[in-house]
Amino acid sequence: MIKYHFIAASKKFLTEEEPLEEILKERRRNYKENNKVIDFWLLKKPLFLKSSQFKELYNKIPKPQAAVISTDKKFITFLKLRCEFVAYGEFECPNPEISDPLDVED
Repeated sequence: MIKYHFIAASKKFLTEEEPLEEILKERRRNYKENNKVIDFWLLKKPLFLKSSQFKELYNKIPKPQAAVISTDKKFITFLKLRCEFVAYGEFECPNPEISDPLDVED
């Protein structure tokens, strides 16, 4: 199993109100320069938040929701501190409710 870490908030907050795109763009550039495999993703309407594990969190975050998910705990912790008003969590996958952590609603 792989452990994923995430921040989540409303889609509007993560994609419009926070300069998150610039942070992710810079990180992608850094990974490319250092020949690292991308281990972070911005998901709009992530399905993992609908699992029973995150039911309470799902109900608290305004819809539509978005999340940045990664296997790098330090990066997600940095984003949590940078963005402040976001939910923060982790889960292991695959599990009975989450087969693909990158699944999103249509």
